[in-house]
Amino acid sequence: MWKTKGIKYEVAFVMMIKDNAEGWEHPVKFGFVSPNGKQEEREENFTKIKPINEWIEIPVGEFIASSEIKNQVGEMEIYLHGSEGLYWKKGIVIKGVIIRSKN
Repeated sequence: MWKTKGIKYEVAFVMMIKDNAEGWEHPVKFGFVSPNGKQEEREENFTKIKPINEWIEIPVGEFIASSEIKNQVGEMEIYLHGSEGLYWKKGIVIKGVIIRSKN
């Protein structure tokens, strides 16, 4: 439940790219659907992301807790998937997803 109406939140993946990573030259999509139905998506090519073997944050987008809905309750859908074909990938570790206020 988002108790603080009108507050802006950001969503980011926390992950590490290992030195043995393979198959990431094809872009992947990070995304989420907020409790109010707003969808945000970002495409990323991991061959451009540095550093290797260190935790990094990949920002995906932002949403605002609705001030129109009293005691807004809802689920979020959070995803990471390939955007081209079926290519085998290895060498990333997803620590989690951060949802934090920006105000």
